[in-house]
Amino acid sequence: MNTAMYYAGKAIEGQGPTFEVINPATESVIVKCKAATTAQVNDAVLAAKKAFEQWQYTSGEQIRLSLDRIAQDIKAERSVLAELITLEQGKPLFLAEMEVDMALYWLEVTNQFEVPVLQHTDPMGKQMSIFHRPLGVIASITPWNWPFMIAIWHLIPALKTKNCVINKPSEFTPLSTIKLIEIIQRHVPAGVCNLVLGAGEVGAALSQHPEIEKVVFTGSTAVGKKILSAATDQLKHVVLELGGNDAAIVLQDVDVAETAQKIFMSAFLNAGQTCACIKRLYVHESIFDQMVAALAQIADAQVLGNGRNTDTTLGPVQNRNQYLKVKNMIEDAVAQGAKIANQNLARVPEAGYFIAPLILTHVDEHSEIFAKEQFGPVLPVVSFRNIDEVIAQSNQSSYALGGSVWTQDMAQAHQIAAKMQTGTVWINSHADLSPFAEFGGWKQSGLGYAFGLDGLLMFTKKQAIQYAV
Repeated sequence: MNTAMYYAGKAIEGQGPTFEVINPATESVIVKCKAATTAQVNDAVLAAKKAFEQWQYTSGEQIRLSLDRIAQDIKAERSVLAELITLEQGKPLFLAEMEVDMALYWLEVTNQFEVPVLQHTDPMGKQMSIFHRPLGVIASITPWNWPFMIAIWHLIPALKTKNCVINKPSEFTPLSTIKLIEIIQRHVPAGVCNLVLGAGEVGAALSQHPEIEKVVFTGSTAVGKKILSAATDQLKHVVLELGGNDAAIVLQDVDVAETAQKIFMSAFLNAGQTCACIKRLYVHESIFDQMVAALAQIADAQVLGNGRNTDTTLGPVQNRNQYLKVKNMIEDAVAQGAKIANQNLARVPEAGYFIAPLILTHVDEHSEIFAKEQFGPVLPVVSFRNIDEVIAQSNQSSYALGGSVWTQDMAQAHQIAAKMQTGTVWINSHADLSPFAEFGGWKQSGLGYAFGLDGLLMFTKKQAIQYAV
């Protein structure tokens, strides 16, 4: 199994500490990898900087062809990539296949965008052309929940806009990213797309390197703040997609059975390990009992197990630290009065970081499991009577990544959405991302945007050329 880093167009073994990649469904060691040293991070940056000298002048058509060839290779190796994702991340194989497919879709849409040249005429007798130039060397730091897809989200826009890039994947899930970089290496010049491995200290060495022009980070708010703090000293560009505590508001006119299915999938997608999945559910009091019962029934019907098993519908929490964190949050919530609504909990395998999906009621809204991002297979549900009050409650969170409204009344849905303080609001769905729509967090959920043309242009700097008529 490939455990190499890549820079300067070569597969290179790390010279730093050894770390283990664990299968979260079995707790067994998949493989051991070697982390990069600070010197190797520096070598990777210098290799990327050297490659940028030529890559920045590559034609748009050549880049389009290169990205198309990368997409074709990903399609050809879809099964291998999905197997690696399931092995290292734990999600069911069908979900890993979906991750590869969605990543491909993002790649293909991004490759269709054209970087515009803006033209302006000043009535005082001057014409201006505004160009979007590449920034230089980009640092990409990606998380363990969607390791392959988020790597695509970071790397492809950087390459499309003629930057060079260095990725540092999570030390928990590096294998599918290694395979991705291996594929990309076939179709771009040496040093254009690079990979270093390791834990937080490697990410810090990369993001704080003085030759890095921009840091793209997806992960926790705590780490994002550290990256932003370091970036300000060097005036680096940053895009930070951070934690979320997404609220969903369900009005009384919904079809309970149909809506419960959609809400469950939106909350427990990837065992709840998605930044923009539902983490707080507000349900109108008139349908509260029905909705809780329907959600609990769906939760209890889930099959927990190894993602390679065809009957598995819900995988494990990805790593031991997160597993213990979620377990502690559940125990604390119950100790504070929360009730478990499930009637027959799904069977939990003996090995692995598995937690039966839980529906909680009577939750203290100040408790950690409600006020913070739990990032696991548990959903607190509270009832409401007054719509204005529940909007105000949902907005009190310091997180503001996504939110949703569930109702048949589209006019009311839009009115509620306009009052929700969050980067994205979905109506009758949740976490339903699109490569055409800009995505980013408000408050402590992030800074900057991904996706869409605006997201692509965040990988560029503007240059105005003015001339007299």
